[in-house]
Amino acid sequence: MTDQTGSELKGKVAIVTGAGRMRGIGRGTAIVLAKMGANVVVTGTGRDRSTFPQDERDAGWRDINSTAEQIESYGVRALPLVSNVADQADVQNMIDAAVTEFGRLDIIVNNAAAPYGSDRVSVLDMDTDVFKAIIDVKLMGTFYACKAAAAQMVKQGGGGRIVNLSSTMGKSGRANTSAYNAANFAVDGFTQALSKEVGSHGITVNSVCPGLIDTSRLDPMGRTDRWDARLTEIPLRRAGTDEEVGELIGFLCSPRAAYITGQSINVNGGVITER
Repeated sequence: MTDQTGSELKGKVAIVTGAGRMRGIGRGTAIVLAKMGANVVVTGTGRDRSTFPQDERDAGWRDINSTAEQIESYGVRALPLVSNVADQADVQNMIDAAVTEFGRLDIIVNNAAAPYGSDRVSVLDMDTDVFKAIIDVKLMGTFYACKAAAAQMVKQGGGGRIVNLSSTMGKSGRANTSAYNAANFAVDGFTQALSKEVGSHGITVNSVCPGLIDTSRLDPMGRTDRWDARLTEIPLRRAGTDEEVGELIGFLCSPRAAYITGQSINVNGGVITER
């Protein structure tokens, strides 16, 4: 156990979806929330170990169970759950499990997304099922989780925090990213609408829009010429880290951000500066 745990979120209960990767925004966010004193439910899809990147295999990484161990090293409690955010019943079970375990729900971070890869083709070459799968996980998953989490927060009273992970791809379209663009533009619009519906209950709803973040989700892109070309587009000339995104999310979940809602906040090294 470490003595670094803060008290800003002491006694709060958070859910972070898509938190099983060793190098990932979900894990980074869960650790930040744990450091701030929250108990954290972490979810993942139950990835097949044979699909783990080499660094996870070398480290003996165990997906959400390893993330849970890291959380608990800060003296708070963790609950790892295998959950499919594209299944509404599964999402409701996730919310119910969190409340059963911890008695309440104060924060949800909707981070889960479909794997990078097969959707990165032109619209003319896009398989309809691939497009739908991106929408089902990113947009419908966010909808299911927000609906269930907001209902619980309203029922228990005391407000709450909802943070939806979008992307710079929710701000600016790029060739060969139509499915991901569509999903993330929709998440930002949904975030704005929901914030206006639940604000009177003291619930804030914001989206976070990362740019190029050095996570294992982007490993299919490689770290050679294509990666270097992307870096040249970034004014800060580097990719971000999972915990840098997590720190922004932690702030949005804190009392310091009580008057921030309905926003889509960029964290991208300056690539996109408009809202």
